[in-house]
Amino acid sequence: MDKERLRQRIGGSARLKRLLDLLIMNQKLTRPRWYVRLVAPLYQQRAWSAKIYRSVRMDTPPYRRFVIGKHSVVESYACINNAVGDVVIGDHTRIGLHSTVIGPVRIGSHVNLAQGITISALNHNFCDGGKRIDEQGVTTKEVIVEDDVWIGANAVVLPGVRIGSHSVIAAGAVVTRDVPPRSLAAGVPAQVKRKI
Repeated sequence: MDKERLRQRIGGSARLKRLLDLLIMNQKLTRPRWYVRLVAPLYQQRAWSAKIYRSVRMDTPPYRRFVIGKHSVVESYACINNAVGDVVIGDHTRIGLHSTVIGPVRIGSHVNLAQGITISALNHNFCDGGKRIDEQGVTTKEVIVEDDVWIGANAVVLPGVRIGSHSVIAAGAVVTRDVPPRSLAAGVPAQVKRKI
């Protein structure tokens, strides 16, 4: 049975899905259990030349994809989380110190993320005033960072955003909308300041 058919079969059974989730994820710590993390290199797709520093928090359960391409680096104290969506990182890409990537996210090749960046495709639902926010679940919208992008320190990229190729996001920017290719965006919320 191929992976996709197995995934559909599990997804079709709420009871089986819940049981597997309890076995794989620590519900209190919201991260894969220690024995799942031990075998992570067996199900993650890592290029032989990719480097992920030992201090990186890899919250990558096996029911979602994690891919990192050739000569890419995830620096110390970063956090990669694919629990709610795939994380795919291209070739020759650098994820900086203390950065956080929460899927579903696709990051292209030759991308440089400086330190302290947050890229999150996850948002908590909060519209029902009769329920606590933590009871309302989450939604996701994929974030796409195309090839040859530089994102400055402490920038935040929010769900559903696409950053076009050969673009620069200034330090401290909060990107709430798509950034066209060959653009410099800065500010809170980020706006295109000029073409490159």
